[in-house]
Amino acid sequence: MEPHTEIREAVAKLCAGFPGPYWRALDREMAYPTAFVNALTESGYLSVLIPEEYGGSGLPLSAAAAILEEVQRAGCNGGACHAQMYTMGTLLRHGSDAQKAEYLPAIAEGRLRLQAFGVTEPTSGTDTGSLKTTARREGDHYVVNGQKIWTSRAEHSDLMLLLARTSPRTEGMKRTDGLSVLLVDMREAVGRGLTIRPIRTMMNHATTEVFFDNLRVPVENLIGAEGRGFRYILSGMNAERILIAAECVGDAKWFIDKAKGYANERSVFGRPIGANQGVQFPIAKAYANMRAAELMVREALTLYEGGANPGAEANMAKMLAADASFEAANACIQTHGGFGFAEEYDIERKFRETRLYQVAPISTNLILAYLSEHVLGLPRSY
Repeated sequence: MEPHTEIREAVAKLCAGFPGPYWRALDREMAYPTAFVNALTESGYLSVLIPEEYGGSGLPLSAAAAILEEVQRAGCNGGACHAQMYTMGTLLRHGSDAQKAEYLPAIAEGRLRLQAFGVTEPTSGTDTGSLKTTARREGDHYVVNGQKIWTSRAEHSDLMLLLARTSPRTEGMKRTDGLSVLLVDMREAVGRGLTIRPIRTMMNHATTEVFFDNLRVPVENLIGAEGRGFRYILSGMNAERILIAAECVGDAKWFIDKAKGYANERSVFGRPIGANQGVQFPIAKAYANMRAAELMVREALTLYEGGANPGAEANMAKMLAADASFEAANACIQTHGGFGFAEEYDIERKFRETRLYQVAPISTNLILAYLSEHVLGLPRSY
């Protein structure tokens, strides 16, 4: 039995109110799914990880994974809001009591959106230690200058978690030291030192680049201790990768259901095309790989919820699930033939959406490099 059955059924029922035509209309205009995000928020699904004392459900990460898997399985797109689940962990684990009391209840109630995550930069990419955005202490404010890219949902978020360098790099200093996390109130910042520029991409992911020009952020918005920001961000990456992996499993299930349904219904030369092994086998192989990825996701969740640090399992879950969803997407398109490219079938939209996870939030190559060095003991390659 799948874990969190009742939650899954309720999410599936909610998603039924947002069928293919809703997403296709948004996709054409590259518009944000406000109604869908509001529905998830009002139902409490985006605050499941926030403790009850702050107005959330206080459920484990496996509940969040179940929600996001079902969203994708229903043909919807959790990319519009999934960051709120894992970014708020930095605030919850490392924020002050005052910060948690001020922001977490408002996030749980839906009065505030914490959807933006400013880490990646144009010149450094995933080499976070080389980021150039600076936050210089000036009295009771930090003055921020720099640029971030692939900051998704920035136009639709009230708050941003920003990683910036607060101490210059010096000889002998670790590359990831001197980085700090600031909580930026974007409602006040836009037009006062923060500029947001949307980036059109092959999928409707509401991503942007953001520019900081002497943006003043109050010192009390520093999360945790100055200079330890990279550790805070790192601590949330396992959760991020596990949740993205769950989404990919949901995508794979959607593609497999679509493919097997069409293979049973479509008749050519007097029989269903699903009677041909050339059609059957790619779907069956995609199913087997989806199930294997699903089990790795569950293993990572078990370790995470048990208090372990499942870096290898979280990375493998994300890689295997992304591979499985992309394989299922290819099998689904091939099964449908020309109809797989037709907008009305939703397959080409979902194909574009799931292709992202070969690259983000971390590329398959970097996961393989991590496993090579940290699990297999091979020499560092980068």
